[in-house]
Amino acid sequence: MGRRFAERRMPSRRACSAVSAALTALAALACVTPDAVALNGSAPRGVDSSRLAGRPAGEDAAARRLSALMQKEVDAGAPGVVVRVSDGRKTISLARQAGWTRPDHKLSADDQFRMGSNTKTMVGLLVLQLVAEHKVSLQDRVEKWLPGLVPGGGNITLKMLLNHTSGLFDYINDPGILARVTGADTSSVTPEELLAVSAQYPPLFTPGAEYAYSNTNYAALGLVLEKATGQDLATLLQRRIIRPLGLHDTYLATSGASRDGDKLADGYEPDAEHLAPLLPPEAPKGTAFAGPARGAHVLVTSLNPEWAWAAGAIVSTPADEQRFLRALASGKLLPPAQLAEMETTVVETPGDPASARYGLGIERYLSPCGPVWGHTGGVPGYSSQNYTDETGKRSVTVVATTLFGMRAEGVGAADQKVVDAAVCTMLGKSLPADAN
Repeated sequence: MGRRFAERRMPSRRACSAVSAALTALAALACVTPDAVALNGSAPRGVDSSRLAGRPAGEDAAARRLSALMQKEVDAGAPGVVVRVSDGRKTISLARQAGWTRPDHKLSADDQFRMGSNTKTMVGLLVLQLVAEHKVSLQDRVEKWLPGLVPGGGNITLKMLLNHTSGLFDYINDPGILARVTGADTSSVTPEELLAVSAQYPPLFTPGAEYAYSNTNYAALGLVLEKATGQDLATLLQRRIIRPLGLHDTYLATSGASRDGDKLADGYEPDAEHLAPLLPPEAPKGTAFAGPARGAHVLVTSLNPEWAWAAGAIVSTPADEQRFLRALASGKLLPPAQLAEMETTVVETPGDPASARYGLGIERYLSPCGPVWGHTGGVPGYSSQNYTDETGKRSVTVVATTLFGMRAEGVGAADQKVVDAAVCTMLGKSLPADAN
């Protein structure tokens, strides 16, 4: 993987998309110290008390423990954090936000969020549905579907694209794309142009030899889906996933504008003053996030995610994401053979027994309380993790309203404690010993 603007995943988010070396230098960012938002009654600060009323004492205690961990994440510098946990019988929904964000938006677990690379799970499902219908094969060469668009495409299979073993350079590492990520460049970009950016760089390794996460893989898959079906990607998502499952708050964003009736939560990143000293010397001069100032932050809700497309442009709610993952894991969306293919994984970090493993658009994360399936996602202003158990009966979502700010001291570690505690709650197991 290229390192100049290489996509790297936060320690707390094992498959976090759209993180470059230039921007992960935000790790040392000193964020504005936030204040917790108290809502009302005896419910924990930042928790909607209507979601706790009348529940068994054990469930209430679990919610309070999660809320306390969320408060620590906000205290560490996260602008906001949302948790939704469903154990198949009942649901816990919690939201906490820093006081300085409240004038923009009252954060709720029912809000929409830019879900980033969780998009890849939906795209992977579409490909496997076409495999089941004998319209494409996992062994098809990319050159068959996208002649001339992908260098070495005659040696790269669709399966290699799906599990990130193609060796294709990640277009997000290119300075020109970085400018679109931050909003400095507002010009439009097509999927074909994204592939052309990647094609300017040499491959990372021989196709199939290694694992290296690359958004280029899914830009190519989006084009393959359109070529194989004659339908655009947004339509395919609507007809095959969103409409059948009743995901009323989910769509593929094609611009930074919100739709009528949207309830998109606000996202934040560091302002130019705080960003500049954290960037490596090779970063373009003046790299900064575009958007209205919010103290030491920038409001980035309306940044155009067009560059993410099939790799990460889905907008959704925690409830919709969980409905999708439960349907997928329970076998409602794929025949058994294709679901088994989707869950056939490669190790992400060789030699690490605790390493996450990547399938065909889905990831297996070994949490402290057991393995779960799902994905993580990140675009400016939003980082998320969505998981389900292997049966599809339980699900969990954790979303923070920043991406690059997750590398601030203490924020990433606090976030991971929230994630692991939420997963354990979903699985009906005790919280990790250090989750306090």
